[in-house]
Amino acid sequence: MTILISGASGFVGTNLCSYLNNLGYTIDVIDLGQSVPDYVRAAYQWNHLDAVYFNDYDAVIHLAGMAHDTKNRTSEGVYKDVNYGLTKRIFDKFVDSESANFIFFSSVKAVADFVKGDYLTEDVVPQPVGPYGESKAMAEEYIQSIIKKEPNKFEYKRVYILRPCMIHGPGNKGNLNQLFKLVSMGIPWPLGCFNNSRSFTSIDNLLFVIDKLLKSNIESGVYNICDDKTISTNRLIELIAESQGRKSRIWKVKKKLIKALAALGDTFHLPLNRHRLQKLTENYIVSNNKIKKAIGVENLPVSAEDGIRKTLSSFKSHK
Repeated sequence: MTILISGASGFVGTNLCSYLNNLGYTIDVIDLGQSVPDYVRAAYQWNHLDAVYFNDYDAVIHLAGMAHDTKNRTSEGVYKDVNYGLTKRIFDKFVDSESANFIFFSSVKAVADFVKGDYLTEDVVPQPVGPYGESKAMAEEYIQSIIKKEPNKFEYKRVYILRPCMIHGPGNKGNLNQLFKLVSMGIPWPLGCFNNSRSFTSIDNLLFVIDKLLKSNIESGVYNICDDKTISTNRLIELIAESQGRKSRIWKVKKKLIKALAALGDTFHLPLNRHRLQKLTENYIVSNNKIKKAIGVENLPVSAEDGIRKTLSSFKSHK
């Protein structure tokens, strides 16, 4: 099976290319001109997209995008140009080709900045907050509008919109890495009174799902991707400390005091403010029941805690 992957040099892309190569897939990539592994058959840049012959591919996997900038330094226009604009270009090429499968990497942030109710499902009405989520939502809407507008072109095609929550694994440099560094400095975690639950996505589970989508005749649609169980932030701190061979330092400071300090943070622009406190302590639980039913499994292969341990082990080896 021959696959075209965009954004192959990113965290997910490098893991995906290696994984699919080991399974015997033939891989071509579209990126920004970065070096590629020897097993990649052909590498294209975005300004040469029109020269790529999409009929050559059994599937197109669109990973390329502007990641969520938590420091808010990326303009709204850049998010739109990349997350919506590139998706439109590559999807249009797919639609007019004989390629059979298209996998678009969206995000849970395309529909919900916070979860209403017990957990997030695929049928929630999208309410993205901020340019990252909004641009991903625009891309989703475009794909779905073309499918509705030209259904005859999709009679023998499959289109999957994947909404993963926080993806982690070896090579990841996101928020989990920052929390690892915080614990390694011996700084206590003062939010122990807030026992929240969050969904994560192990890169191993994500790759497993993609392989299943490529090899099976799975119904087109939108699918959340996450591990089977949630992990609380307190438990995450414990796992990080465990990976470092130390005891966790979790302080259960009274919630009233923490909230008062966060309110002061709004006024005096301190590191902890009410918005950040909400993000650190909120529940964000995602349901993966739909994708597991579609691919015919009761459980994904890697447990949430084992996936976290593997990621933390990679941080330790690269300190």
